Amino acid sequence: MEFGGHALLQFITTRHGTLTPLRERFFRAGHAHAGVLLILSLVYFLYLPRARFSSGAEWVFGILLLAGVLAQSGGFFLHLALGSEGRSSLGTHLTRTGAVLIAAALVALGIGLIQNL
Repeated sequence: MEFGGHALLQFITTRHGTLTPLRERFFRAGHAHAGVLLILSLVYFLYLPRARFSSGAEWVFGILLLAGVLAQSGGFFLHLALGSEGRSSLGTHLTRTGAVLIAAALVALGIGLIQNL
């Protein structure tokens, strides 16, 4: 995360104009999502044992969340490299897939927590 922040600061200040406006937006979005999803993951893994899933289910839901986090934030960077203005790319599809995986992991956790109230 420190490298990403440093790179973003360079692109905005000393290397201004290196990125197109589209690429700059996706560069920022990728880093912002990575940071927020890191916090979400920490809280998720704090609450996961409280849902009292089997250890196998905990692993599945944990991997599901991590795959979703990597796919969602990584999709922004992939679109930055491959995408163009106003068109979908492999990156945008990866970002959407990540969102679905994260939602599935969160719903599973929510169900587990509600069942153990």
